[in-house]
Amino acid sequence: MTQEYSVEAILLTVRDCGTADRMVTLFSRQYGKIAAVAFGARRPKSSFAGCLQPFSHVDLLLVRNRGGECIRQCEIIRGHRKLREELPRMVYTALVAEIVTELWPEHQPDPEVFELLLDVLSALEERNPRVAAIAAAWQLLALAGFAPEYRRCVACGSGVSLPAHFNIGAGGVMCPACGGSQASFTEGQADLLTKFLTLDFRNPGRFTVNAAALADLEKLLGQCLVYHLEKELKTWNFIRRFERPGTG
Repeated sequence: MTQEYSVEAILLTVRDCGTADRMVTLFSRQYGKIAAVAFGARRPKSSFAGCLQPFSHVDLLLVRNRGGECIRQCEIIRGHRKLREELPRMVYTALVAEIVTELWPEHQPDPEVFELLLDVLSALEERNPRVAAIAAAWQLLALAGFAPEYRRCVACGSGVSLPAHFNIGAGGVMCPACGGSQASFTEGQADLLTKFLTLDFRNPGRFTVNAAALADLEKLLGQCLVYHLEKELKTWNFIRRFERPGTG
């Protein structure tokens, strides 16, 4: 038995499969993450030509059967072409897409994540892509249930004076009495993290970012992602090489 249905979606990843097909991972407003095949999408005369591009905002007609979902029609709402043509924007957008792909299970609707992605894609096109991606990643971690605690000790609940030890496994800072001996999380990081977690991507305004605090938060973000996903993201490895050209 087949079921035909329409979705509004953001294409997270698009890869070749088979001899002429494409496998698409998308995040839809109505049903969350979905993996679907576009049969014949790589053929020269395919109706999907130029349509199924990563990071595009689209309307799709899907068909569900015993073998899974397949894409029957695709109409572009906003292509976000700039995110695929400029390497820094492409890399950091791919990071956001991979985080969503890894953190959210299939067919779990989450309209808040969908709306955030729409706004983040626009910010990645127009603003500093590194700052936008790191801020988005922290917000996604929070939406996935991994919001960090950095004003109170995660062990005893007492207020913590920064700098303090950040225990990734425990989910936040620890006071000296609870074993927080390595005071590496600073007030500058806390201020920037607050800014990132509360940033309205639809109306981000203009603000300055301390380079050292940004680098520290990016490093901490990578460590948190590895802990929660139990692996390192493919995009993260590329970003480290991209940010430090000439290193092995």
